[in-house]
Amino acid sequence: MKDKLLAFIRAATPFLTVVFLWRLGNPFWNPAGMLALIPIFYCTFIRPVPWFALFAFIFCFLTDYKADTPLYWTAIFCLCYASRGFQNFIDPTQMDFDGAPIFLVFWGAGLFILMLTHPGFINILKMIWLFIWGAALYMPICGIIKRARNDR
Repeated sequence: MKDKLLAFIRAATPFLTVVFLWRLGNPFWNPAGMLALIPIFYCTFIRPVPWFALFAFIFCFLTDYKADTPLYWTAIFCLCYASRGFQNFIDPTQMDFDGAPIFLVFWGAGLFILMLTHPGFINILKMIWLFIWGAALYMPICGIIKRARNDR
């Protein structure tokens, strides 16, 4: 019984982390649940989890819905997912630091484009804050998922 429960927790951790971070939306710390993009990115591109891509697509759509950005993060996610299949010289599954550099490009480019759509000093500060906050939380969130799943 204990082994089955442990196996369930290992398998469910990425999914539950996304749901938890998405529901934990707060205008300052986690606007529209955007921090859910961290486990979405990690479990889709860096340490792929079976059946996670469809779940990630749905939660990117829900993040867009909550942020009132119609299909923005969903389109960026789909673009990254499609480009992963077209290239063969960058292997995100073999990157150091749990793929933090490639996540920061994904996160920073998305926030930069979002900032350009609503220019203003306050929005620039918000996007800088979100970038720094997401960069600071990437490694701890990935560490939680890795520890729960017994990954490298």
